Amino acid sequence: MPMNRAHRRLCSSEKWATGVREQLLPWALEGVELGEDIVEIGPGYGANLRVLIEQVPRVTAVEIDGETAALLHDKWGDRARILHADGAQMPLPDNAFSAVVCFTMLHHVPTDAQQDRIFAEAFRVLRPGGTFAGADSQLNFRFRVLHIGDTMNTLDAATLPARLSRAGFTGIAVDRHPETGGLRFSARRPAEDS
Repeated sequence: MPMNRAHRRLCSSEKWATGVREQLLPWALEGVELGEDIVEIGPGYGANLRVLIEQVPRVTAVEIDGETAALLHDKWGDRARILHADGAQMPLPDNAFSAVVCFTMLHHVPTDAQQDRIFAEAFRVLRPGGTFAGADSQLNFRFRVLHIGDTMNTLDAATLPARLSRAGFTGIAVDRHPETGGLRFSARRPAEDS
C-alpha cells in the first residue's frame, strides 16, 4: 500500500532496521516457534527479513509492491525467495509452512475484510500445528502524523482474537507492549483440522 515520503524514509532507514532487530522482533517473537520454513507477509524494505534469514533456514517473503519486491530480490534473493504477490492471495501451496509472520504492515491494509483474507491465507498455507505471529503499531499522535496521506487501519486488540478464531486459529494470544503500546499476536493452526 502507498506510503508518504517521510514514512518510506523511516521504514528504509538503518535506525528502523536497528529498532526491528534489537526491540521489535525479539518482543514480537518471544516464545514463538518459527520452525524451518516460514512466510513473511509484507516485508516492505526488508528490516524484518534481514533478521529472519539469520534465524530460519528457508524464508519466503510476499510483497505486494512490485518495485519493493524487486529491491528485496536484488538485496536478499540469494538467501530468501521473494514473491511479488498479495498476502491475501498468495501463490503458495496449502499446508506447506511452519510459520507465517507479519510485522508493522497490517495497518496498511485498507479494510478489516482484506485483513481477514490475509488471516485466512496465513491459515491455508500453514502446516497443521504451524504458527501465525506478528506485531503492529497502535494509534498515537506520532503514528497519526507519520501516516498523513497513508492508509491507516490499525488492529483492535479487543476484536483481533475473534477475527483470528474465525479464520480457524486456536491458541490465540494478543497483548500490548507496556511502553510503546504496540500490539503483538500469535495463534496456531490446529494440529489436526476437524
